[in-house]
Order: sequence, then structure tokens, then C-alpha cells
Amino acid sequence: MSSDLLDALNALEEQKGISRDVLIEAIEAALVTAYKRNFNQAQNVRVDLNLDKGSIRVFSRKDVVEEVEDDRLQISLEDAKVINPAYQLEDIVEQEVTPRNFGRIAAQTAKQVVTQRVREAERGLIYEQYVDREDDIVTGVVERLDARNIYVGLGKVEAALPINEQIQGESYHPHDRIKVYITKVERTTRGPQVIVSRTHPGLLRRLFEMEVPEIYEGIVEIKSIAREAGDRSKISVHAHNEEVDPVGSCVGAKGARVQTIVNELNGEKIDIVEWSEDPIVFVANALSPSKVLDVQVNEEEKSTTVVVPDYQLSLAIGKRGQNARLAAKLTGWKIDIKSETDARELGIYPSATSTFIPAEDEESDFDDVAVDLYQDDEE
Repeated sequence: MSSDLLDALNALEEQKGISRDVLIEAIEAALVTAYKRNFNQAQNVRVDLNLDKGSIRVFSRKDVVEEVEDDRLQISLEDAKVINPAYQLEDIVEQEVTPRNFGRIAAQTAKQVVTQRVREAERGLIYEQYVDREDDIVTGVVERLDARNIYVGLGKVEAALPINEQIQGESYHPHDRIKVYITKVERTTRGPQVIVSRTHPGLLRRLFEMEVPEIYEGIVEIKSIAREAGDRSKISVHAHNEEVDPVGSCVGAKGARVQTIVNELNGEKIDIVEWSEDPIVFVANALSPSKVLDVQVNEEEKSTTVVVPDYQLSLAIGKRGQNARLAAKLTGWKIDIKSETDARELGIYPSATSTFIPAEDEESDFDDVAVDLYQDDEE
């Protein structure tokens, strides 16, 4: 071994970030394999690689026993004491067995094994890099497509975007830059496998963290998300500071913040509502943009009956029941929506036990945004 090997190891450590100690272990393991393969030896051996001296030495290792059953792996106590009187039972005796032409043969074999170990080490580094980014958002480039997956380049690794994680109706083309959410990172025989998603609710959460400083700084908290990817989502937010408007912070001036996220998700409607620990208020908020007259709560069944004006019934339910369905997912409460007329006929409205007082209509900086996003729900 010459100083060239030491220089090569230092270069690999600097350029690829692979520890020199890892590479030395790989070389020593390769030399053990080379020795056993080329010299038909089955004994237990250890290779000592001294980079400072540029030497390779092979030592056989034998257990000291009372009675020898396999002389390739064991040595009697009597023979061991001939070598060194200090040996005792269960000690290990090492003797140098380096062949004369071992260096040339070992170098040829070690090269292949070291290359493989270097590749494995690189894969390990990539895995460690991305396993810590599970549940995080990254930007990648669409590289290729097949019948089941879209493959997104994330730098040193190619992530798979399965068909069930793709937004329905969204088209992808090579070289497109898209934001994806890392759902899983696994070790495989071919290296780390990264699975990403465009439909996961976590993608919406991370996008809001990126666009809304108040969320990133913890001033506003995202309490829950209900999402039907590519179509519509609801998100509930809460401000820990009473002087902060959580909904207004997320919407931004003239809807700029939420519109950036809507554009990233190719027009997906986003309903931002204020969270409340009072289920009456929370359910009423969650049914936005419809107005609510009354919310009656059944704590035992964790269900609610909501009364809305007759002309708001279709808006409260939404297309194919989407608004009510998302509101139920967002709040965790079952929601039964009744029109004012039906509720009066059933005798459940007005209710003497009702504690819900509908808020008066108020104008805000983001009313126009809400109207633009939901006007088609009344169709």
C-alpha cells in the first residue's frame, strides 16, 4: 500500500462526505475475503492495514481450548503456551500468515468490494439525509413518467409520486418544477426509496407555514385540515394572541397569501376558518361560506344539528355534499343540516336550549376572495 491510497481515501472523504474510517473498514473486509478466496483458507483471520507504513498484514485468530476439534479455528493450551506462557483458556492467539504475493491479489479483489462499499455508504448518507425530511415539503423536477408513477428528481435521489398521491386532473411534464410532500423514506437493495405526495394534507400545512410568517413563528396555529385534493380544502386556525386575526393572517392583504397557495395547487379552493373549543361556534365556522342560524349539539353521539336559512341550504351542503363532508372532517363532529323551514316544521327551531347566536354580517378585506372561491357552490 502506498501513499496514493491514503490520498484517495482523503479525497473520497472530502468529495463524497464518506468517512475515511468507513472506507478503511471496507478495505479490511475486502482483504479478508480476498485472502480466504485466493488461498483456500477457512480459518478466522484479521487484516491489519497500516496506512502510515503502507503495509498489509494478515493474522490468523485461534481460540485457546482444552481439546482441539478444528485446528483451523482452535489451538490447545499447551501449544499456545509454547508461543507465549501467558496464554490462558478462552484467550485468542494471533499469528501472522501474510502470503508473499498477497498484495497484488488483494488489490484486485479489494477494488471491486471497496467500490461496492463506497456505493452503499453513499446510499446510507442519502437515506440519512432524507429520512429526517419525512413529513416535510421539497421542490423537485419531474424527470420521467410511467403508467404508475411520476419520478421527481430531488438532487441526489429520485422520488416516486404514485398515481394515488397525484392530484386528479393535474398534468405533469418532464422538467416541470413542483412542490411535493415526503411521506415515506425506505431502505431498499437499490438504495433509498423516497415516496412523495401532492394530495397529503401535510402539503397544505407546509405551504401555509411557508407563506404565513405568523404560522411559521407559532403565533397562529393550524388546528385541523380537511382536504379533497385538487378540488377543495378546509383549514382551521387559532391565534394564541387575541390581538391577531388568524384568518386574516392566512388570507393576507387582498388574498395574496392564500392565492399563492391556491396557484401552487392549481386552483384548489381553500376555506380558512377560525377554530374554537366550543363545538357550536366551531361547527358554524366550519360550514363557511354559508350562514348558520342555530347549532344543536348531542355530546353523547358527538353529533350536531345545524339550521341554515332556506336559501343557504345548497351552499351549506355543497356540491355532492362536499362542504358538509369537509366540515365534519375538520371538526370531528357529525353534522346534520336542516333548512329553517324544515327545522320549524320539526319543532327543533327555534330551540329553548340553543346557545348559538349567529354573528351579524360583517365586511372584511377578504370577503371578495371568499366569494370568488366559492361562488360556484351555489350553482
